[in-house]
Amino acid sequence: MVKQHNDYYTYAYLRKDKTPYYIGKGRGKRIYSKSRSIKAPKDKSLILYLKKNLTEAEAFKHEIYMIFVLGRKDLGTGILRNQTDGGEGASGAVRSEEAKKKISVANSGKTHTEETKKKMSEAKSGKYAGEKNPNYGKTGALSPLSKAIIAKKPNGTELHFGGVCEAVRELDIDKRSLFKYLKTGQILKKGKFKGWGFAPKNP
Repeated sequence: MVKQHNDYYTYAYLRKDKTPYYIGKGRGKRIYSKSRSIKAPKDKSLILYLKKNLTEAEAFKHEIYMIFVLGRKDLGTGILRNQTDGGEGASGAVRSEEAKKKISVANSGKTHTEETKKKMSEAKSGKYAGEKNPNYGKTGALSPLSKAIIAKKPNGTELHFGGVCEAVRELDIDKRSLFKYLKTGQILKKGKFKGWGFAPKNP
């Protein structure tokens, strides 16, 4: 019989206003790891353990549940900067269909507390909700999030990205600003990206 380790945990990274921006699962010193695209807060008081002494399966389940409740900014469903629905890690990636099943399992038979209901409501009514979501009313290849884009530096070098989310992550650029740049097609005249141009790869 395979031994079930129960030294896993789930955790959250908080903004200065104490709202979470990242939910994760780990063991050992994973919570303080610096080798990731989404950085841990420098202020350790903003790093919060959610649940401890979990098996890996329990940690995956809770991670998926919390991401589902708080929602992802890149999908316009909430406040987190997570780029996946959870249930993934060095110990073995869980593909999207399985992740969806885990979300269903995590929420089946559960009665949400008033606090959880409030968080879900806040996540869904945020600045990216409904028609404010740049992806609102669009599906598949028509979605602006899924279109490949090109960023052209002042020296003529071109950077190619598979979509807006990838460019936002790699360049550390504001998503709403990037949508504006793509729409206007103008060369930027000031700021961090002065002299840059952004355009859809296949407009």
